[in-house]
Amino acid sequence: MRKKKVDRMRWRNGAGEQRKKWAPTFPLSHFLTSNGFTLIELMIVIVILAILATIVVPKFMGREEQAKRTATIIQIKNFEGALKLFKLDNGFYPSTEQGLKALIEKPTTGREVKNWKEGGYLEAKEIPLDTWGNPYVYLSPGVHNKEYDIVSYGADGAEGGEGNDADIQSWALEK
Repeated sequence: MRKKKVDRMRWRNGAGEQRKKWAPTFPLSHFLTSNGFTLIELMIVIVILAILATIVVPKFMGREEQAKRTATIIQIKNFEGALKLFKLDNGFYPSTEQGLKALIEKPTTGREVKNWKEGGYLEAKEIPLDTWGNPYVYLSPGVHNKEYDIVSYGADGAEGGEGNDADIQSWALEK
């Protein structure tokens, strides 16, 4: 009996007398004859995964549009900060004709800009579009705000709308 056990064991790392740890070695036939999962076990696992998917997937659905709306709100707030710096340097906000482009290029039309900051007021070299690929609407003086209005028309790119298509307006943002 002892002989059989020794035959199925071997020295680990060949370290001889310094290490006397035995590591079992199993014949290949052991792996070939082991039983796998039954069909019922596999079905139970698939059902559990399906239940988890029905719980988790809906929580992530709709987050993309919410993220786009949040990114657009942040961009409008960045425009507002840049517009305030423009006004600090020049004493007025860019006109509707000058538009948001006055934040990246010195305006050549409308009211003369004397203290325009070299390099502009935005890091970008062109005015970014909203997250749906539509241009922002800029009005100065504004209809709803005395100084200016900035609007993104939302996912549909048209004025008005509800839900994801609703407009994002600078005067309606939480300050």
